[in-house]
Amino acid sequence: MTTDATATDWVTSGRKPPWLKVRFPGGENYIRLKKTMREGRLHSVCEEAHCPNIGECWEAGTATFMILGDTCTRACGFCAVKTGRPETAPDPLEPMRVANAVREMGLAHAVVTSVNRDDQPDGGAAIFAATIRWIRRLSPETSIEVLIPDFVGNWDALATVMTARPEILNHNTETVPRLYRRVRPKGRYERTLELLRRARELDPGTITKSGLMVGLGETKHELLLVFEDLLANGVEVLTLGQYLRPSTKHLRLVRYYHPDEFTELRDEALALGFKHVEAGPLVRSSYHAERQVSGLRVRSDIVNVPLEPLP
Repeated sequence: MTTDATATDWVTSGRKPPWLKVRFPGGENYIRLKKTMREGRLHSVCEEAHCPNIGECWEAGTATFMILGDTCTRACGFCAVKTGRPETAPDPLEPMRVANAVREMGLAHAVVTSVNRDDQPDGGAAIFAATIRWIRRLSPETSIEVLIPDFVGNWDALATVMTARPEILNHNTETVPRLYRRVRPKGRYERTLELLRRARELDPGTITKSGLMVGLGETKHELLLVFEDLLANGVEVLTLGQYLRPSTKHLRLVRYYHPDEFTELRDEALALGFKHVEAGPLVRSSYHAERQVSGLRVRSDIVNVPLEPLP
């Protein structure tokens, strides 16, 4: 892999390299979308996770909706989302509000994720399924991607989501097995692979996808082994992005990857067999998500999905 000494030097200097600089958000579409979110009492992972692409994506009219509240029951060492014990139960009307926002924004591709809700018996799976069905009802031409938690290995919960037939089922691997205990203390690498495999088995018509962060101390060899594991478990779409430390309380950044290194990793992943790879310093799970579904197979069976009953 091509290496650039400056990629490590930037960490020791305490400054971000120039390839990570982004424009401050504030365009007309950004303001409109923010207004839509607030009026619908909705959350977005773009805001909650301090995504560096929020200006670009919101100005382009795309966003990732975050359902099930704004408080995560886990405390992963890399994530900026608020953690703790959620004070409220999942809102059964949230799926309809998300679908209304999708329709108002005129989205061709909608991405829905959530916090972990380990306090719920199904981890919030029923709300995921209802959100998919409501979007189908109000925006039948919109393709849908869900970025789901692992449901602590509750495969009935996974089946609930898959029954609603999203176009893309995403569950992030995040890092290599050696770093799991430190990066995802409540996650299990084997469980992540099993979830992705089971999702594909439950509905072969759904595209499965996963993502990794780099810069936490992993090696290229470890990354390539993860790529092979993901392919062996049916994953077709891969995202690779730079870990950015949200605060001094979060995991220490080991080094920045140079853009050329992302290009090398993307090319090697494609050569191994992935159908689509989005790789770059600022890439996140739903960055350019509309590109990832474009050109891949499109569902033709969604007409048979039962619609969520009106309240």
